[in-house]
Amino acid sequence: MSSDKIDISESPFTPSPVLPTSFEGDKVIQFQCRKGIECWNACCSNIDIMLTPYDIIRLKKRLGMTSTEFLQTYTYPFEFGRNDIAGVKYKPVEGGTACQFMRPEGCSVYEDRPTACRYYPVALLSLRRADEFTDRQQYALVQESHCKGHFEPRSLTVDEYRKEQGLDEYDEHGRAWRQLILKKKSAGPTVGNASQRSLQLFFMACYDVDQFREFVMSPAFQDVYDIPAEEQAKWSDDLDMMNFGFRLIRQVLFNEMTIAMRPDAMERRLARKKEREAELDRIVEKLPTEEFVKPIPEEEKYDKYKFSDS
Repeated sequence: MSSDKIDISESPFTPSPVLPTSFEGDKVIQFQCRKGIECWNACCSNIDIMLTPYDIIRLKKRLGMTSTEFLQTYTYPFEFGRNDIAGVKYKPVEGGTACQFMRPEGCSVYEDRPTACRYYPVALLSLRRADEFTDRQQYALVQESHCKGHFEPRSLTVDEYRKEQGLDEYDEHGRAWRQLILKKKSAGPTVGNASQRSLQLFFMACYDVDQFREFVMSPAFQDVYDIPAEEQAKWSDDLDMMNFGFRLIRQVLFNEMTIAMRPDAMERRLARKKEREAELDRIVEKLPTEEFVKPIPEEEKYDKYKFSDS
């Protein structure tokens, strides 16, 4: 078992609830959360929960809605850095800080709760050293003052806790996304600044699987990429669609070419662009004078994360 100590005694910042020691899965922790404990629901009353793409798929299915509807209703976007790729977090209740799924008896979506909720009070650390090509999973312990679970008389290893919380499946389906985040962060300026359209593609492919499915089935996408019919047949499955999205992101952001492009892709795109421009010119000729053209309503103006092929 490895244990990397970090000295933060001189830190000018507010102490973090994450203990400054990382460890592996055989670390023994003392913890239990149970109904009736003094701090019941406290952690759900003040949330800051980031969602993985797999979390969103599980939850939108649980709630019987599309990924687009789920994102609009239950989440808000944030950026990992200035003008960088985005993530999504749970949106708390209106005017408060509590989770929208919190009930007096506990979590109303418990069977499909997100990765972060399952891990608590363990923090998953995906690390990659400069001389490594794959990430390593290590863990840390979160000890918040309100949580009384650390004083419960139960001990188990982190691996045992992960199994109890059903995290093998969540980690398996979240690994490719975490690797994308790590790769983008570690690449830094070597890959240049991603374009706005690339950032929009990242958001849609990672988090809005239903809109992404419509996009890859569109003529605009099919004109560029040569996808075998047997592979496209799998796209009705959300997980297959999600994993194809990760491949496309790697190709667009990091030039990892795994998706075949049609030989005449650029010519066809240019032809379609000229057709659109010609059609636009014909429409403009029929428009009334400028004084009769109405301004665009504020709510319809450009949405930073809305992807369109134009």
